[in-house]
Amino acid sequence: MAFAPTFFHTFLETCDRHRDNLAFIYRVGEDEFRVTYEKFFEDVLILARAFKANKVRKGDKVFILSDNRYSWIVTDMALQALGAVSVPRGTDTPPSEIEFIVNHSDAEFLIVETDKIYKDCQALIKSLKLKGVFICASSEKHSWFEKATSYAELLENRSIEPKEIEWFKGLADSISPEDVLTIIYTSGTTGTPKGVMLDHSNIMHNVRTLPPLIRLQSDDVWVSILPTWHIFERTAEYIGIANGSCLVYSSIRTFAADLESYKPTLVATVPRIWESLYSKITTGLKKKDPKKAKIFNLLVRVSAAYRRNARVLRDQLPVFQKKSLPVRFADKVQALVSNIFLFLPNLLAKKKLVLVQEKFGGRLKGAISGGGSLPPYLDEWIDAIGIRIINAYGMTECSPGIAGRGFNCDVFGTIGPPVGETELRIVNDQGEPVPNGIEGEIQVRGAQVFKGYYKNDEANAGAFTSDGFLRTGDLGRLTLTGELVITGRAKEIIVLASGENVDPTNIEATLSMFPFVQDAVLVGQDKKGLGALIVPDLEKLREFVLEKYNQVLEETEGALRDKQLLDRLREEMNKLLNAKKGFKPYEKLQNIHFLDKEFTLGEELTNSFKKKRHVIEQKYKDIINRLLK
Repeated sequence: MAFAPTFFHTFLETCDRHRDNLAFIYRVGEDEFRVTYEKFFEDVLILARAFKANKVRKGDKVFILSDNRYSWIVTDMALQALGAVSVPRGTDTPPSEIEFIVNHSDAEFLIVETDKIYKDCQALIKSLKLKGVFICASSEKHSWFEKATSYAELLENRSIEPKEIEWFKGLADSISPEDVLTIIYTSGTTGTPKGVMLDHSNIMHNVRTLPPLIRLQSDDVWVSILPTWHIFERTAEYIGIANGSCLVYSSIRTFAADLESYKPTLVATVPRIWESLYSKITTGLKKKDPKKAKIFNLLVRVSAAYRRNARVLRDQLPVFQKKSLPVRFADKVQALVSNIFLFLPNLLAKKKLVLVQEKFGGRLKGAISGGGSLPPYLDEWIDAIGIRIINAYGMTECSPGIAGRGFNCDVFGTIGPPVGETELRIVNDQGEPVPNGIEGEIQVRGAQVFKGYYKNDEANAGAFTSDGFLRTGDLGRLTLTGELVITGRAKEIIVLASGENVDPTNIEATLSMFPFVQDAVLVGQDKKGLGALIVPDLEKLREFVLEKYNQVLEETEGALRDKQLLDRLREEMNKLLNAKKGFKPYEKLQNIHFLDKEFTLGEELTNSFKKKRHVIEQKYKDIINRLLK
């Protein structure tokens, strides 16, 4: 199959080939709107025409401050049509960061989502050197002196002349694969945001290689809740558009209802959303009917055990070093005998767990999890309830696709092999490639890899190896059959005073199995041992303490500082951090501390819900020092 050279060419081809297909479904208040690809084409043309009339030109940087909405993707495509460069960000971005990004990116135009955001940022906007400001959802007329124009004004004239269609399609002739499509400023988990420049060739690599992983068809329906400006969600929308499928814009508030209502075939999510669903289902059942909750958990364990044994029989589990024939034979005999006994219970589990699948609409062929590593217990739980999880790995610098456990990969407990047209290697501390099975840094080379950070020579110098591989900073190892397993993040490694290296990822994932742990951050850099800062769900904590210790947790600030209670809870956590699960003696917790505030997006969390460790460690520095003195 021949692919278009740029994503704007792809957009034009799709709108012609699938003109009558539904492209988007969205709501404004209680009203639902359905947009065909023909209407999508018209909306993009009208907005591109309006932008051109307002002096937006090829190469101009346009800062977009908006969350998920249909007008976001229309804006994105209109800017692509003109060859302008989008610089997107979510509305929860702090003013200081907005100012930094607008100035650093040399943005000349600003697009904001609503009048409220415009008014909140008015003082900042006036201080910026901008040629124009556009407001997506505005009911007000703005004076010429403000340099602000609402989309309602821009789109007032909806008539389209035949010559304008010819002009609009002809814009593709002036766009090349090497043209920068967007500059995405990384969420800043490690410090000052860096502007990742992605061109059309980067995006088109993903458009070519990702759809086969999920068997994407024109009749597929997506439900979307992730930030559109984030590269994971944005690429999901791009490949959806390229294949003529339909995307439903949802929200955290309506997600559960939208799954049942729109019956999607695909969803794109991040691990934190699965953690939330896991907690909601398990604790909700327990609260409603403890007896049914125990039966449900038993059915999940039966399903998980049966599936694991079946994978042993089919060689579908990760192997990092060769086992002798007798050992493999013994493993298979044990798995076979176990599954003979589990056969009937598993049939019952399969029948009952269909009810959970129906909560996802009943048509879900795949749930894509990206934007972070999915904890093993969640991976197993989602699989056990009968949902095919497509575990994906990527980063903004790779547009984002690097590897994925799609329908072409049956090796469970891995991220899958590298996506098409991609070279991936694991290297040691000296930068030398290591054999499969050995842990090291993941390095990537391919057409999806960005050309560099905008105006940041220092970062660019450290980003690539001499032979052109991107240093991801992630740790991993390859199975003997070539599937990738992420083991941690090099920059997140905690080095104890004893010199022991600790990867916080698995420990934090294990702690989050407790229903009362809303979030957990492992600390202990240069300390004698480890501690955990925990954001609690107070209601679930009270239930746990009452059930486990027959103790009523008082609604006072001092109740969460009770040393005896903290020690008991720490002991419960350390029971899970045992050698059987691969944890080392020094990976147990010396102390825990309950925080009185949740982590918030834009402050302690990035827009893809990753923790900004440097921010958290700095904010709670005094607490950490007292915790591990």
